[in-house]
Amino acid sequence: MSSKPVKLSAGRALIPGAIALMLMLCLSWGFNQIAVKLVLPDVPPMLQALARSIGALPVLLLIGWFRGVKFFERDGTLWPGVIAGTIFGIEFVLIYRGLLLTSASRAVVFLYVAPFFVALGSFVFLGERLRAPQWGGLALSFAGVALAIGVPQTNVDAKVLLGDFLIVVGGALWAATTLIVKTTALIKAPAEKGLGYQVAISIPILALAAWISGETITHVPGPLSLALLAYQAFWVVGLTFLLWFALVKTYSASKLSAFTFVTPLFGVAASYFILHDTLTIAFGVAALLVIAGLYLVNKPDPKIVPDPNLPA
Repeated sequence: MSSKPVKLSAGRALIPGAIALMLMLCLSWGFNQIAVKLVLPDVPPMLQALARSIGALPVLLLIGWFRGVKFFERDGTLWPGVIAGTIFGIEFVLIYRGLLLTSASRAVVFLYVAPFFVALGSFVFLGERLRAPQWGGLALSFAGVALAIGVPQTNVDAKVLLGDFLIVVGGALWAATTLIVKTTALIKAPAEKGLGYQVAISIPILALAAWISGETITHVPGPLSLALLAYQAFWVVGLTFLLWFALVKTYSASKLSAFTFVTPLFGVAASYFILHDTLTIAFGVAALLVIAGLYLVNKPDPKIVPDPNLPA
């Protein structure tokens, strides 16, 4: 392999406004699992996930309409979109069911091992070479997950461990969706269309899961639950993913990616202060191992040197 640096566009440097927006997105994603837990007394998990997809779809369609996105144009994305949407639906069946069994603090750490699976999947299925720091990062993340699952806590029993496992599998499916997008025509599709496939196809899957589970809503949800459902649908799914896409198009993706590693920290902190989840030093160490590992996995190659003469 040649040692000659590869010149790539670095993208624009992050301005203070972009940094503030990125931190707000991470805070939003970290709080999402806490929002799900807070709504569970009023709305069961599958119906909650169903309501989220139903609410997010018109937001995506409306934004796409304003941006001139041709949702029904034949562009080779139909079958990849169907596959990605099916995985997306199953992913949230597992995540929402897992949140019924485990704590939000554990869930937010396990869910954000998705980049671990993306890196590993890219190596296995795409033939991408991993550098030594990336292998070290994978090992750290794996050790962190193993430690977190085995952390002795008074509330950890077989049901909690099952919930942890469901969240980890959900993170793996999230990674699978990412790999499908990277390797199919979806990579060239507008974000609204790619995400629209996933949200639309998840609706019947989540409806079926709710029916099989026998879920019902026995009373009118309170104002807090309705507000948090709107938060999940309109903000988290309908807007934050599109805001992320816009940031990646404008700024350096490598610079932005560093911020995503604070998402589990936001989630764990919010779980402690809002839900009063029991946290231990051992679990804190496990969370830091996962985050440090993910940073190493996604750390830019020092041999890739940005060319300041290329357009941002």
